[in-house]
Amino acid sequence: MLEKKQNVFDDFIGAAEWLIQQKYTKPEKLSIAGGSNGGLLVGAALTQRPELFRAVICAVPLLDMVRYHLFGSGKTWIPEYGCADDLEQFRVLFAYSPYHRVLPGTRYPALLMISAENDDRVDPMHARKMVAAVQNATASPHPVMLRVEAHAGHGGADLVMKAVVQATDTYAFLMDALGMPPYRGVGRPA
Repeated sequence: MLEKKQNVFDDFIGAAEWLIQQKYTKPEKLSIAGGSNGGLLVGAALTQRPELFRAVICAVPLLDMVRYHLFGSGKTWIPEYGCADDLEQFRVLFAYSPYHRVLPGTRYPALLMISAENDDRVDPMHARKMVAAVQNATASPHPVMLRVEAHAGHGGADLVMKAVVQATDTYAFLMDALGMPPYRGVGRPA
């Protein structure tokens, strides 16, 4: 929490580095996903160590840590994250704020940002701003896409069919990003 929040990101990045060092995977095959506070986690990993990952799925995320408290339920999270109105807390928030760490010319991994049109907890502007920033900054050919779930809140798709469609989009994105061939029939790669 507060000034120790970076520890969460360091631990997550350390786990990815360990998986690579132990040869369980390699950066071109490693994907990460997280939603809500987990969206902040993968957003921070995306901007702090983009070379470690091939694909990122970031859902209903909190990404602009300088202005988060001005939207949605943001004020209720000040005890956990701090508030940019305080100079010391501003410095901490700005240092890890994913939106503020997007750098032009960086080779970002493939990114699928998932947001919900009626999210009353995390304002969809976080996802929209981040996608626009990464699309503008990236030097890689990988897709940077925004998927907005209509008529849905922070929990995402409320109906089974919407959940199936979202899962299908997510897995199709991952399969493409990781170079996995589609299957045409049982046990026969395309």
